[in-house]
Amino acid sequence: MEAVLRNLSSTVELLAVAAWSGEVQQWDKHTVSRAFHWAQYCEHVFSRFHNNPAISRIIEKKLQFTNKSLRAVFPGYTDVCFSDLSRIQHLLLVGLLNNPELPISVMKMLFDTTSPVNTKHGQYEDVTGMCSHIIQCKSACKVLTPLTDASAAGADAEVQAVMLMERLSALLSQASETCRAECFLDSVLQGCEGAAEHFCLVIAAALLTGTNSTAQTDSVDFLLDWLQHKHILLQHMCSALPSVLLIDLVKESLKFRDAYCDVLKKWASDMEYSIDDGEWVKMSSNPTVSFQKLTEHFVTLFEACPSLRDNVEKELNDLKISDGDFDVRGLSVWGDLLLEINK
Repeated sequence: MEAVLRNLSSTVELLAVAAWSGEVQQWDKHTVSRAFHWAQYCEHVFSRFHNNPAISRIIEKKLQFTNKSLRAVFPGYTDVCFSDLSRIQHLLLVGLLNNPELPISVMKMLFDTTSPVNTKHGQYEDVTGMCSHIIQCKSACKVLTPLTDASAAGADAEVQAVMLMERLSALLSQASETCRAECFLDSVLQGCEGAAEHFCLVIAAALLTGTNSTAQTDSVDFLLDWLQHKHILLQHMCSALPSVLLIDLVKESLKFRDAYCDVLKKWASDMEYSIDDGEWVKMSSNPTVSFQKLTEHFVTLFEACPSLRDNVEKELNDLKISDGDFDVRGLSVWGDLLLEINK
């Protein structure tokens, strides 16, 4: 029994290191796999002895002693009790994801979607893709559970958005970690090459996760600032997102509303009138937006924020005047936009 108690104590100490220590900077796939192996061991001990009051009390006493030592080392440490042993894998994963020192390489491994997750009797044989497997399970729960306010982004994107914001919040909680937060978002963007549309849904869902606390507000603001510096991604979002999501974002965030409006004006300024086609066409192909689609975007913007209409129309009219103030179609994209918007 002494060996069991030592193993439990060591695993709880490992849990504290995973959540609170900078030592995780040195962790790799092998280290993480071993950590989850010992977490599974704790869960096995719980399943074996949870109906044995005498042994449960012995284990609880040992855990109390270990907790006291760890509280002295890690400020903010949360005690682990006997019942927590049933979910040590979960606590380990949450601790790792909330530790700003966790290497990007380990994050990528946990969220890997290219390799199937190898499980046996509900236990992870390989930690690769563990978070992706959890996302699938949580997404299935969201789909199967009646939702009073279902997200237009979809269950997968909504779950991934929550995990993204939790990780971002953990990084931003460290005063000097804004650079690492940017690197984290850049890494996620790079890892989503080939799945840009889905990533846009994740970002949209993340921006709509709510700002019920200062930490959530800071995370949303940081994500918006980062997004505004990713011009191609921002334009792709405005082009690819369903109008219902764009309306929600415009209503939720003044900063996104202004960025969206700027994107629409940029698209218009990039257009030239094609005599052959008899319409305005966008000269750059990233993204490809027709004049009709551009008009629909402005209408969507005004539907989401009617108070914005007068100011935007005045700005468009000023741009039309700078083009010569002609009322003939094909001479000013701004004049033609105003005509279409006010039909």
